Amino acid sequence: MKNDCHYHPGDPAKWHCGKCLTYYCANCMPDADMRKQLALCPRCGDSMRYLGAATEVEPFWNRLSEFFRYPFHPDPLIVIAICTLVPMLLSANLVGLIVSLVLAFVLLKYTYDVIRHTAEGHMKPPPLAAAFSGGGFDIVFLQFVVFVLIGGLIFSAGLIGGPLLAMLAVAFVMLALPASIMVLAMEHSVVAAVNPINLAALISRIGWPYFLLYGYLILLTLASGAAQEFAVTHFDPVFAQPLGGFLNSAFTLVLFHMLGYLLFQYQEELGFASDLQGGDEPGQAERRDRSERLDADIDMNLKDGNYDRVFSILQDTLNKDSTNAHRLGQLHQLLTARQDTAELYRYHPRLLAWLANNNDAPGLVGLLTTLERVEPGFRLDDPALTVRCAGTLYRQGKSKPALKLLQDFHKRFPGSDQLAPAYILAAQTLANGLGQWDKAIAFLKFVQKRCKNHPLHDQIGTYLAQAEQRQPLKDPKANFSVGSGPSFGALPQTHEF
Repeated sequence: MKNDCHYHPGDPAKWHCGKCLTYYCANCMPDADMRKQLALCPRCGDSMRYLGAATEVEPFWNRLSEFFRYPFHPDPLIVIAICTLVPMLLSANLVGLIVSLVLAFVLLKYTYDVIRHTAEGHMKPPPLAAAFSGGGFDIVFLQFVVFVLIGGLIFSAGLIGGPLLAMLAVAFVMLALPASIMVLAMEHSVVAAVNPINLAALISRIGWPYFLLYGYLILLTLASGAAQEFAVTHFDPVFAQPLGGFLNSAFTLVLFHMLGYLLFQYQEELGFASDLQGGDEPGQAERRDRSERLDADIDMNLKDGNYDRVFSILQDTLNKDSTNAHRLGQLHQLLTARQDTAELYRYHPRLLAWLANNNDAPGLVGLLTTLERVEPGFRLDDPALTVRCAGTLYRQGKSKPALKLLQDFHKRFPGSDQLAPAYILAAQTLANGLGQWDKAIAFLKFVQKRCKNHPLHDQIGTYLAQAEQRQPLKDPKANFSVGSGPSFGALPQTHEF
């Protein structure tokens, strides 16, 4: 059953807390250990159950083309070629027979590796080494034992109940054979693979898709037989035999891949969890960044209405990193939405600096208006911040708020090295923004007289010439020499307007 994230409806859940009964997606749990399937509930701190890809995996009936392309990856192609063609090149003697049997075992072992590999979330075939590695060949003998027991079951049914019961046993065996293969591949247990109760439980948990897959498997088997018959009928035996063997092996891999994918698709119902592995799908990388954990906590607490908790998280973070732009932005949004004027006033130096850095003139105007309500006649007490904020306002066309910030700058900050940038910016705002050339000239002459030792003093003559000709006051050319003064982008303003 598909479950969506409690906090992000539409996003598939990856984790479930049995205590809180809450589902979480990957975005809610960026610090979870998906490989070890370990995560703690953000609400109660209990360990959670990993759902893997159970809630987001694509239904198998939408991947039919992918199933048929599966055998044509390099590794399975090599396995099929070796196991199909080599026996045909061997002499019909004891050595040839032994080698052929070994290669048949290799191919069958590889098909069971395909089931497990797919069920674990790997959409690419197992590597070539998996077919010829020393371990895992016991699955071939276990499958042989299963077939013997199935044959014994049918024979016993015939002895006990006659032909009718034997036919019913055959029908059940045929229906349950895919389930038996899946159980054997995953559990390596003959008892589990032949237990009717176990098989019936697996079929019932999967539900109607099992019967849909069963229909596809029948069609695959018929298609494989038809293809081999076509090869035998229309080609010379020299070509027909290897082609028929290749087609049979390819269809077998397709079939077993489909069985593995059915396990992967219904993993939650079957009581295990796996995810797409090895970069098969994008966006599955584990993320352990602490900042992402904080983002997830903030997001969840906001959606739960725990605004005080969000403020506490942001406050703690900013106490450790006072200039964290991302957290300052979140704090500004929170305090503005809550209209928390007291905290806005408390954090206003950092928030104004953040807004200026982001060229957010509307945000600056809004925060300055709030500060004015809290403290009538409010003025910034930091000359550099005043210049930065005024510069942002000027560049964004907010001339009057910029001039208000710079008002009486020389009285509020006597002797500040920001005086020249401030009043040049005031002149620019008056001239370029408001067309008040005479006032702009007055500010420029004030800077020319009072700031003779400032690096920007040499530019005043150019500004005055532009102002007297009613030309826009342009920023000075960039100066990259050591000790150069601030650029016009950092200019501010003041005085009575």
